[in-house]
Amino acid sequence: FSLCLYLISPLVPEMATQEVQLNETLSHLKTESDTLKTKLEEERAKLHDVELHQVAEKVDGLGQFVMKTRRTLKGHGNKVLCMDWCKDKRRIVSSSQDGKVIVWDAFTTNKEHAVTMPCTWVMACAYAPSGCAVACGGLDNKCSVYPLSLDKNENLAAKKKSVAMHTNYLSACSFTNSDMQILTSSGDGTCALWDVESGQLLQSFHGHAADVLCLDLAPSETGNTFVSGGCDKKANVWDMRSGQCIQSFETHESDINSVRYYPSGDAFASGSDDATCRLYDLRADREVAIYSKESIIFGVSSVDFSLSGRLLFGGYNDYTINVWDVLKGTRVSILFGHENRVSTLRVSPDGTAFCSGSWDHTLRV
Repeated sequence: FSLCLYLISPLVPEMATQEVQLNETLSHLKTESDTLKTKLEEERAKLHDVELHQVAEKVDGLGQFVMKTRRTLKGHGNKVLCMDWCKDKRRIVSSSQDGKVIVWDAFTTNKEHAVTMPCTWVMACAYAPSGCAVACGGLDNKCSVYPLSLDKNENLAAKKKSVAMHTNYLSACSFTNSDMQILTSSGDGTCALWDVESGQLLQSFHGHAADVLCLDLAPSETGNTFVSGGCDKKANVWDMRSGQCIQSFETHESDINSVRYYPSGDAFASGSDDATCRLYDLRADREVAIYSKESIIFGVSSVDFSLSGRLLFGGYNDYTINVWDVLKGTRVSILFGHENRVSTLRVSPDGTAFCSGSWDHTLRV
């Protein structure tokens, strides 16, 4: 018994010393990282020479313009959660809480295809660039790809291909510039790039400290990057080839629900539960504008730019869509019509229209 005590007792002070050293190292590293962060902010501030709205003072205002609902798409039995345009500027895919994924002809309002997913809350859907397939997923933690055919009566579910597997819900998905690769974001805090044919994971992106809620690919001319936003209030820009986070912006005060690249690829906008939309310039490496008003107290669920980049559309939880002048930072229009919160919003590929989806079970073009 005394021998056992002798063997144990010398280890106790040694372990205590190691723990103290470890804590000292950790606190030293934390201090060092805080110092570096402060230095980075100082460097960023040096480049902050002029505000965007000051530069835009000489630019003519937009004046009032009228936008009307031209089509209402009815068919979902529950909240519409996501939608995407086909490159043909005519078809739309939408997904909803009732587990249905519907492909619409936006001109005629006809339903061309309908798929019932094995789970409810289909939070993500995307059209393939070729227009020959759609991808979707949600609480099933998977991203499934359905090939579309001209035969309206064909059973799409039989041709389903499960591509991506996450350890938590799928929040967003987007094809890259081809039908062969798909990018996903998830409630497990990661984004991932997958090969559609084999279902193989090509690259994973770790850097968010909480659920990733949204992503957007850079316009194809600007290279292999995408931006993601999440519950950690951060918007991160990633390099798809290396898997590295190359820029990070943390100025929102709540979850980031939507991110969208500016048409040139040099900036992106974000919409958040803090009731603001913000514009970040990638070359200046900082936030350059905030789109908000005292009277707006509801969160932003979705944002998108007009084709020229002059307008920013924001879908809000108070059932409205606010249209902002990107340069001047002023609101130029409010669109009413939906009878519940606006959950998703996308401008058509040719810029002539935009579609919004809502918890009122409808889509409006």
